[in-house]
Amino acid sequence: MISRASSYAPPVLVLLSSLFLLTAFLPSAVHAQPSIITVGTQPSGIAYDSAKGELFVANYGSNTVSVISDSTNTVVANVSVRSPLGVAYDSAKGEIWVVNEFGSAVSVIADINNTVIASVPVGSEPFGIAYDSGKGEVFVSDQGTNSVSVISDSTNAVIATVKGLNAPLDMAYDSAKGEVFVVTPGPTLSPSDTVSVISDSTNAVAANITVGIAPYGIAYDSAKGEVFVSNAGSNSLSVISDSNNQVVASVTVGSNPDGVAYDSGKGEVFAVNAGDNTVSVVSDSENEVVATLAAGGDPNAIAYDSAKGEIFVPGYGSGIVSVISDASLGSGTITSSSTTSSTTSSSSTSTSATASGLTSSSSATSSSSSSGSSVAISWNYLGVIAINVALLLVLSGLAVMRKRNYRNLP
Repeated sequence: MISRASSYAPPVLVLLSSLFLLTAFLPSAVHAQPSIITVGTQPSGIAYDSAKGELFVANYGSNTVSVISDSTNTVVANVSVRSPLGVAYDSAKGEIWVVNEFGSAVSVIADINNTVIASVPVGSEPFGIAYDSGKGEVFVSDQGTNSVSVISDSTNAVIATVKGLNAPLDMAYDSAKGEVFVVTPGPTLSPSDTVSVISDSTNAVAANITVGIAPYGIAYDSAKGEVFVSNAGSNSLSVISDSNNQVVASVTVGSNPDGVAYDSGKGEVFAVNAGDNTVSVVSDSENEVVATLAAGGDPNAIAYDSAKGEIFVPGYGSGIVSVISDASLGSGTITSSSTTSSTTSSSSTSTSATASGLTSSSSATSSSSSSGSSVAISWNYLGVIAINVALLLVLSGLAVMRKRNYRNLP
């Protein structure tokens, strides 16, 4: 009796195994996730070394710099430094400059052997860093002393100090103008919400530009002659024209935007949003968001790999680096599956799309009209749901058959 009834079990188990394996692997096959690279604890800064095809990631919590090969997307070395934050690549010297916050210094790493070859004392609480290719100099923001240290890469010594800056943070070098743009949010009790412009010929502040609330990250767009600044307090990017040092646009992005990078291959600006674990992709021709991509936990920095056409995004809270291919984003404009409305200075246009497994979704609004909000559900996932429903029906049928067989047994 038992043997005859249990003869139905093997087909059931086979069917169960096959269908569950199919439904388990189908979503990952359809929606492949971005590459994930495990680095050290609390990755805080990142820079791309074009000569070596490597990314250098400052791991603040583990006092190391992870070296990632972009050909394999694996960590090939770890360099010990102290409390690393900002990172910059010196193309002329083949060196990586790493800010040491608590050491009030900058470590210099030779990319030929991944060893520290020098330590340069700067002001207190250094934070941001930028390489000036025109002058062969490195600019370091000293938040604790409200100054910027200017270092000669030929002597590894400070040759000037720019004073009078209000709690300087991240920095970007404008190669066309020979200027360094420094985010100066000011202290919490006395915010300035500005960007200071330093002339590298005089090492003096040439302008102060008011931007959004709590500015943080910054990047230079060489094609447009513009500087993009992330405003963590107002969830926006301020777009500054370097021709007149004026804000020419404001782009609404995700929650608590942080690091910013310019993609020269696509003419796009990427801003990481630490508040919602996303990356906003902004078209620099339209100054509007064209995609929103998923990123690792608590993303706070970003770097563009021009050789591979990839974006590397460290996740401060997760100890990983997410790798996003810009080829998955098309020609710079993502085809939307939802209705969008025109963008004004007080509204944002976003897109719902799927780009090579990176889900892009956001809503579009307009100051004059409201478009219908629609949720695009992938047909592939609907297929998975249908398979599971079919599975339940099949199992129910088999259960009924098995019960009847038990009843009909002698």
